[in-house]
Amino acid sequence: MDKLTRYATIIKTILQEDGQHKPSHGDITPLLVFDDEHRSYQLMYIGWDRRRRVHGSIYHLRLENNKVYIEEDTSNQPIAESLLAAGIPKEDIVLAFHTLDKRQYTDFAVA
Repeated sequence: MDKLTRYATIIKTILQEDGQHKPSHGDITPLLVFDDEHRSYQLMYIGWDRRRRVHGSIYHLRLENNKVYIEEDTSNQPIAESLLAAGIPKEDIVLAFHTLDKRQYTDFAVA
């Protein structure tokens, strides 16, 4: 199995596990969005919390340039930690939600 296929499998497994946990409030449903053609993977929450519409990305990850780009992470448990625990090295993880000039101060890849 090549590296990107292995990374995609790891990402999907993590998102599927996290998608099992429904928020304790409101009528909110986890929604997995996997696009293997474009190598883009999301966990979203959709629904209603009282009278407030909920529709947003919890995690959005992409595979590009042989790396995992974390485009969005709004969780309390950073997905980068789960990726590291699953065997993806820091040099293959990009915290893309940070600007390029700030990425150099993280322990992860710049691009």
